[in-house]
Amino acid sequence: MTDHRFEEFGRAVIALEAKAVAQVQQRIDSNFSGACRRILACSGRVVVVGMGKSGHIGGKIASTLASTGTPAFFVHPGEASHGDLGMITPKDLVLALSNSGETPEVLTILPVIKRMGVQLIAIVGNTDSSLARQADICLNIGVDQEACPMNLAPTSSTTAALAMGDALAVALLKSRGFTEQDFVRSHPGGAIGRRLLVYVSDIMHEVDSVPLVDEQASVHKALSAMTSKAIVGMTGVLDAEQRLSGIFTDGDLRRALNESVDVYRCPIQDVMTRDPITVSADTLAAELVALMRTKSINGVFVVDEDNRVLGALNMHDLYRAGVV
Repeated sequence: MTDHRFEEFGRAVIALEAKAVAQVQQRIDSNFSGACRRILACSGRVVVVGMGKSGHIGGKIASTLASTGTPAFFVHPGEASHGDLGMITPKDLVLALSNSGETPEVLTILPVIKRMGVQLIAIVGNTDSSLARQADICLNIGVDQEACPMNLAPTSSTTAALAMGDALAVALLKSRGFTEQDFVRSHPGGAIGRRLLVYVSDIMHEVDSVPLVDEQASVHKALSAMTSKAIVGMTGVLDAEQRLSGIFTDGDLRRALNESVDVYRCPIQDVMTRDPITVSADTLAAELVALMRTKSINGVFVVDEDNRVLGALNMHDLYRAGVV
């Protein structure tokens, strides 16, 4: 087997699965909108069932629904026949996946579901199947050919089912007016949570640990303050009313030295950067990252509405917090 043949087979599989998804796209019709409306009207949860590969896809669909505003969970149909049917209530809606539509474990639990009055939406590859006939709504994800060369292993069909599940989840998300903050509440951990839940106040250095001097202080004193509290790589300069009037950074020091400034006699106000960029404590850390990149700065002071310093932080703090 040559590298070229491996690549050729890979492209062929993706082409077949892309064709399957394109076919499913053409079947987004009144059945799809009806399924969306029934799920939106459901006062309980969406219970997803499926065996084998369809079960794995069903688990992912349930997870996607739950994280985008539609309460959902997966129930293994084999376990359902041995007690887990108790997890389903009359207020729920069952979303059943089966490519053949004849999966015994799924069909076994249908009479119980029907007696409970639970609505049934089927995602099937055979619309003439037993599951399709018993469903209140049937979504067709039938494919012409599996990507498996023997046309046996579920490949194109599972891709098509996954695409249909994603289509449902996103359509419902948009209908519910689901927002970024709603999404965050379901994803407090990991990179998503850090980007959307972490505020400047959560990671800034408090004012007591931030180097600050008054406007009359010498450049040397500002450097000493920066060195003794080497946390943010800059010194804040305060006016007579203790408001932030400027900052002194490594860049300001280099410019001062190039101009042969006497660091022992020159007041910091003569060489500082006036009216620096600042942020409030309730700024999202992710927004601060964008601001710092746009303005090409490495650190900022955090101030209140009166421009009094509350704290400070730099890009290293954002990296440590996992926001960048």
